[in-house]
Amino acid sequence: MRITYNTNASVGAQAANMDIQKLAAYEVISHEFLPDVDSDSWLLRHKKTGARIALLPKNDNNKVFYIAFRTPPEDSTGVAHIIEHTVLCGSRDFPVKDPFIELAKGSLNTFLNAMTYPDKTVYPVASCNEQDFKNLMHVYLDAVFYPNIYREQNIFRQEGWHYEAESADSEITVNGVVYNEMKGALSSADDILGREINAVLYPHTPYRHESGGDPVNIPDLTYENYLEFHRRYYHPSNSYIYLYGDMDMTERLTWIDEHYLSRFNMLDIDSSIPAEPAFDAPVEAKRVYSILPEEDPSGKSFLSWNLAVLPDSLDVGRIMAVKILNYALCDAEGAPVRKALRDKGIGEDVYTIFESGVRQPFYSIVSKYADPARKDEFVSTIRETLEKIASEGIDPRALEAGINLYEFRYREADFGSYSRGLVYGLNARVF
Repeated sequence: MRITYNTNASVGAQAANMDIQKLAAYEVISHEFLPDVDSDSWLLRHKKTGARIALLPKNDNNKVFYIAFRTPPEDSTGVAHIIEHTVLCGSRDFPVKDPFIELAKGSLNTFLNAMTYPDKTVYPVASCNEQDFKNLMHVYLDAVFYPNIYREQNIFRQEGWHYEAESADSEITVNGVVYNEMKGALSSADDILGREINAVLYPHTPYRHESGGDPVNIPDLTYENYLEFHRRYYHPSNSYIYLYGDMDMTERLTWIDEHYLSRFNMLDIDSSIPAEPAFDAPVEAKRVYSILPEEDPSGKSFLSWNLAVLPDSLDVGRIMAVKILNYALCDAEGAPVRKALRDKGIGEDVYTIFESGVRQPFYSIVSKYADPARKDEFVSTIRETLEKIASEGIDPRALEAGINLYEFRYREADFGSYSRGLVYGLNARVF
């Protein structure tokens, strides 16, 4: 896990109340003050298992915890997504059928969920009530390390996939929570495009697979392979733990060690994400998606121009530079690339994708509902516009507007229903 620090700043007052150095189970990797978020910060390593822990002790009553595991998929069976669902279906200390639903009904949480990313799985919770927060931590840590999935195969069948038939004579169909969820998720043309961009840009990495699961491939997942995936990756040696807010960090770290981390030994787990080598030449790919039988397919195509723009997503300075450039070049109303494509009528809409949460960030310019016969014109318009800007320079007012936009966003730190502490944690890198 990596958090970017601004150095040469005084250590925050909250650090004085923390006795991290005296915790024998952990070693301090880094300790600095982060003026951008007005918080002290610690990076720790659990000595016995190698678990990595990030701490942001801040005067914020909305406390946040998560545990994450790097879970690179080897296929599109959705095993990481299915495990995300199933570990929350009962555990050693909480053997009820669905503790997640019980928590949602009775907890005072301000956030309660789990997320499967293309390369990691994260289990975050947040609460303003101290005892509720401790209970949530207990439930989630017990779920990931001691789930009931090894004793109850039906959990896998329910959440993953199973065959079913209404009667002895009826057709056999596939059903399952994740199976049905992904049938819906992959019905959107925009989502299909994003998936295919990953597959084409990263053909030699786990990103070529659908981590959520492709309904075509989900029934290929066996119960044995599903359990093996959990054994391999759901271990403290492959974990990333995050704590944020107004709490006794020393007490929480002691509890995590005594009740969970100390029960395990170090394992050598290779969950690394390889880098995709650069292409020798531009690659062109064509994919199809489904429309309704009565729809006219003309003008329903997507044209996308894609680049793997950075070699490493840990370079947060360059990530911000790309966001600002994207705003000035394409995202803002009247931005030159957007305007050039619109003026030529290439597509009904123009939008961009900048995915910086993967090992090697990518950038896409998309014309939605375009004529595929205008593909070459689409590419040449983008290239000619960018070449002209490279030669003549960018409008400094557009750059200033982009800088001001992102400065305002980061200063305000208004993330809607997501708390600041949660977003800070989710934005941490685990490569």
